[in-house]
Amino acid sequence: MAVEEEDAEKQEFSAFPYEPYSIQTDFMNALYRFLDKGGVSMLESPTGTGKSLSIICSALQWLIDRKEKLNHSGSSVKVDEDEEDEAEPDWIRNFTVNDDDKTTRKNTKSPFRLKEKRDFDARKEEEEVYLRKHEAGGGDDDEANEQEFVLEEYESGEEDSSSSSKRKPVGGGGFYSSSSEDEEDEEKEDVLKVFYCSRTHSQLSQFVKELRKTVFAHKVRVVCLGSRKNMCINEDVLKLGNVGRINERCLDLQKKKTPQVSKKKKLGTNVQGRRTKASSCRCPMLKKRSLQREFKAEILQQEAMDIEDLVQTGREMRTCPYYGSRRVAPAADLVILPYQSLLSKSSRESLGLNLKNNVVIIDEAHNLADTLLSMHDAKVTMSQLEDIHSSIESYLGRFQNLLGAGNRRYIQTLLILIRALLKPLATTSDRNLNSVNSGLDTSKSKPCGGGCSMAIYDFLFSLNIDNINLVKLLAYIKQSNIIHKVSGYGERVAMLQKDPAAPEEMSKLTSFRAFSDMLVALTHNNGDGRIIVSKMSSSTSGQQGGYIKYVMLTGAKLFSEVVDEAHAVVLAGGTLQPIEETRERLFPWLPSNQLQFFSCSHIVPPESIMPIAVSHGPSGQSFDFSHSSRSSTKMIQELGLLMSNLVAVVPEGVIVFFSSFEYETQVHTAWTNSGILKRIMKKKRVFREPRRNTEVEAVLRDYKEAIESGSGAIMLAVVGGKVSEGINFSDGMCRCVVMVGLPYPSPSDIELLERIKHIEGFGDSEPSKPCLTLVDDSYYSGDVQAGFGVLKSCRRRGKEYYENLCMKAVNQSIGRAIRHAKDYSAILLVDARYANDPSKRTSHPSSKLPKWIKDHLIYSTKGYGDVHRLLHQFFKHKNLDKSSSK
Repeated sequence: MAVEEEDAEKQEFSAFPYEPYSIQTDFMNALYRFLDKGGVSMLESPTGTGKSLSIICSALQWLIDRKEKLNHSGSSVKVDEDEEDEAEPDWIRNFTVNDDDKTTRKNTKSPFRLKEKRDFDARKEEEEVYLRKHEAGGGDDDEANEQEFVLEEYESGEEDSSSSSKRKPVGGGGFYSSSSEDEEDEEKEDVLKVFYCSRTHSQLSQFVKELRKTVFAHKVRVVCLGSRKNMCINEDVLKLGNVGRINERCLDLQKKKTPQVSKKKKLGTNVQGRRTKASSCRCPMLKKRSLQREFKAEILQQEAMDIEDLVQTGREMRTCPYYGSRRVAPAADLVILPYQSLLSKSSRESLGLNLKNNVVIIDEAHNLADTLLSMHDAKVTMSQLEDIHSSIESYLGRFQNLLGAGNRRYIQTLLILIRALLKPLATTSDRNLNSVNSGLDTSKSKPCGGGCSMAIYDFLFSLNIDNINLVKLLAYIKQSNIIHKVSGYGERVAMLQKDPAAPEEMSKLTSFRAFSDMLVALTHNNGDGRIIVSKMSSSTSGQQGGYIKYVMLTGAKLFSEVVDEAHAVVLAGGTLQPIEETRERLFPWLPSNQLQFFSCSHIVPPESIMPIAVSHGPSGQSFDFSHSSRSSTKMIQELGLLMSNLVAVVPEGVIVFFSSFEYETQVHTAWTNSGILKRIMKKKRVFREPRRNTEVEAVLRDYKEAIESGSGAIMLAVVGGKVSEGINFSDGMCRCVVMVGLPYPSPSDIELLERIKHIEGFGDSEPSKPCLTLVDDSYYSGDVQAGFGVLKSCRRRGKEYYENLCMKAVNQSIGRAIRHAKDYSAILLVDARYANDPSKRTSHPSSKLPKWIKDHLIYSTKGYGDVHRLLHQFFKHKNLDKSSSK
């Protein structure tokens, strides 16, 4: 890997608000140099070493320096602080108008366009007849209301679905769906930018707080982009709660009004009138375009604002901060946004983000490869498929005589496809599916038992749908607006028949989108992923029946879209090792010697940490939290005895990390029943990380108050949960972090095993030869031992990936404890496997610990007595230091 050169030119970073440590200076110089050179680089700086501040001061200094160089060289990239929408040069506006005129003339000459216009005019006249009929007192209310759901005629040539199917849906787009609608407000996106992204909104907010400590907060133009759920201020939409429903309602509210929709609003007042009105008019927070322009001007004039600030400003101005922030992005120098918004091509296009020749910095990149893959997974459940099938049949039954041949043909194809997808999920007890399955060719179907995994082509062949042109079908779905037409009609019918007191069901639009995402997945390359078919019910969702899921296995092609566009892509994090695995999974085309890499040590002195591998409990019981032993009464009670002793010697706050919420619940229940929890609570209050993210903040507030009051507290947390990612526990909030066991992912996880099998095949001399041969698919039934059998079949890469997942989670969790140079904490790794002599094992957990912990880890003790004595001395010494410094 390329590392920093000793004789490299050093930069001055005057914006750094404090006297930087040497490792911070080194980090900033390395980043500046990497940005100058461009390409892909990775920078590793332990959690708590001021990484965010170092990124800000280096990247933005480089941005300003680069802009000055470009300006001096006569480049068109300029920064104009007073630039407004209305200041756009006349020649640009004229060019846009002429271009539109040219397009109009071209469309006017097209025979297809002429036919399309005649068809549209005929349908328009027919709809107006219905409305006039009703206004005159005649006609049927339902018929007038239902005209908005009729599909326009759709014809596509056989040669090319993407170019020959030209019909545009009327009235279905969102606020930014039409470029011509907003072209007067569009700003040319030629401003050199830095895109900074991280995993969670809280991490982005923390980044903005660090930015405000520097002069860059008002020296560069900054905007934060977030999700609708976090930025919507329409209370009627927000109360829907579910992310999917919020997104759907937001888009639904933006549909352009049409005469028949307006009429529906009048006619529907006696039946759920309020909901009918909400779904047929624009969102009140977007009605005044002038307010959106004022919002943009306000943001550009203010210093850096986080998502909460943007929301507050939106509320005060009564305009949407979600779309308002998107308007600011083209003019911004620094765009701060979540992973998903930048890594997904469709999201980038939706937001109008242009990465060309710009800088992308991805923070908290330790799980980037898995995050990228999970974003492109697709899943559709049996109940969703049944809902879609029923909705389309109902729609076809009502509108068949009003639909042209093209629409009828595509709708019939959709029904055939849905029936085929339902076939492997059906069981003999599914009486309601007998009609679905009847008449279908089952000769190619592959029995799956409880579940199975297949390549895409095998899946399509097994269901006898390999002859359906999915690309063409997807083009129809997108251009015809059938999803909104059918789901809108279905929800209207359901609304008329529904008991107002009944609980609201999952939106039909959600089901249709899941189905559409699955069709997209089925068009991927055969080797890029696997189709998982499961007949087992989902215990978490409570849904009956199984599901079909596409699992993406390689993110290299997806990530290459980002790398190819950007001038520089930087991956930053506290622990990025092993570097080679990341390179192979994200940019395998990049030679190792072209990957720029920098790593620095921790700012905390060795005497401020006390890492100990705890192999035995107070009664002498050896700690073994492997899958087969962790649930034993003996093991849970021994852990309780350990915690009872720790609360007597550790001051202030203690955080205990468990492998899962289920195991934490099991331990808490056992401690409660045995009385151990009562003993612990005599010394410290006990808090538990809630499953709901919305409740975490309140629990953390109470936890902090308990510590500040002097009583001390323990937080029972979960690896991979909210507490382990992005929340700082500096000083008294965490004087000791306890890692219970090695949090390996469940070996019964089907998706995990598919990824392990795929990774195990990396680098094989015979790529056509399968890396793992399984005699059956027994592990798809959730059999843990069968899953372990797959792991044992791995030679190296798959097994190493499995271990890396575990240790990355450990490193993230224990990194919460040390947050600044004067902080101190004990780190207890509770499991005999941590204590084994690393020299006697080729693969040892401690080898994947951060260097600043690994170099000072106490591997073995004579018993718990030694652990207690070491902790007592450590905290006694720190208390003396604290007293002498006062």
